[in-house]
Amino acid sequence: MARHLAAVLLLCLLASAASAEEEGPRGRKLLVLLDDLAVRSSHSAFFGSLQARGFDLDFRLADDPKLSLHRYGQYLYDWPRALRPLHDPLWWISGPERSAGICRCGHDMILAADSSASDLIRGIATECGVDFDEANAMVIDHINYAVTDVDGDHTLIAGDDLIQSDVILGSKKIEAPVLFRGIGHAANPSNSLVLKVLSASPSAYSANPKTKLASPPSLTGSAISLVSVMQARNNARVLISGSLDMFSNRFLKSGVQKAGSKTRHERAGNEQFVTETSKWVFHERGHLKAVNVKHHKVGETNEPGMYRINDDLEYSVNIYEWSGTSWKPYVADDVQLQFYMMSPYVLKTLSTDKKGLYSTSFKVPDVYGVFQFKVEYQRLGYTGLSFTKQIPVRPYRHNEYERFITSAYPYYAASFSTMGAFFIFSFVYLYHK
Repeated sequence: MARHLAAVLLLCLLASAASAEEEGPRGRKLLVLLDDLAVRSSHSAFFGSLQARGFDLDFRLADDPKLSLHRYGQYLYDWPRALRPLHDPLWWISGPERSAGICRCGHDMILAADSSASDLIRGIATECGVDFDEANAMVIDHINYAVTDVDGDHTLIAGDDLIQSDVILGSKKIEAPVLFRGIGHAANPSNSLVLKVLSASPSAYSANPKTKLASPPSLTGSAISLVSVMQARNNARVLISGSLDMFSNRFLKSGVQKAGSKTRHERAGNEQFVTETSKWVFHERGHLKAVNVKHHKVGETNEPGMYRINDDLEYSVNIYEWSGTSWKPYVADDVQLQFYMMSPYVLKTLSTDKKGLYSTSFKVPDVYGVFQFKVEYQRLGYTGLSFTKQIPVRPYRHNEYERFITSAYPYYAASFSTMGAFFIFSFVYLYHK
């Protein structure tokens, strides 16, 4: 089991996203599981890029009996205290429920598989919202393959169908195709948290290249995902790749020429691709935080304990994005505030000064009860923001109403006319026959 289990579990157990909110992701410890320490050399360029970005890598063999997640009462790799170690060195991924716990506890993970992925790895991938194809299957493309000196079976794919997202792949466009050799997977269509980062071309299909096709392949065309990412609702991030070779020095440094194209690139897009996606997975990009949530009446600065109906109030919050080295102001025009009680009574788009401050003002609705200032911000590639503040809203007191209400003048007139008519009737009845 150790062979394929370790071969596919490349990097995991990064510090939780919550710990990055104050210090950022630099300087945290990363566990790297290997089936053979030779992988440390064959993938040294990728590991070196992580170390250059400030990560402390701990290389371990998957079958290491001394592998532990805590020492002297202190948990390593920022693993949550809610879990306890067992005798199995891989206890934390010994079942689908525990594998899902990696994400539930806010930890990030890169998982790279091959065509012989074990049931355990498939279970972990399924918990993350993707399903690998059957054993020994590989992605084959007879049109969009990479040209090599040896006439192969067209399993070396030159992929260029990338997700259009600067926050995931960086602002610099990946010009060269990405080399891929491995197993394909399908993203669960009912899981909105999974995104296909690198998709196969319409001419691709998934099958065992060493056997003849007895029936149509189950995975074909653009439905095949080569690399997918998942961001859980607690902002834990996972990258799932069907190719371990994609991260190797050979693929990172080799040239590439796509079949049917006369252009040959001196370097494949792998180095840029794995670097940029790993930055996203480990919250070096697309990580947001909200601070200094404030609200008060217009013209005041102190936050009141409650509001009165029809009060004019102001709301503000500071939102910052981690740039890889420091927190920078986040600039967007789609952050919205809800003034909420059972349903939104007020929905306002927050305006920004482009220095991180988002603010708005509005009038409290003419309804009293317990309201919430509610911000729920979800944007592709960014960590979700969800924060609320509860505040009661009261009606006017008896002595706060106006003495005479304009809209009540007809009722005033009706009352006085009734009294006048009664006086006239009484006078006539008493003093006239």
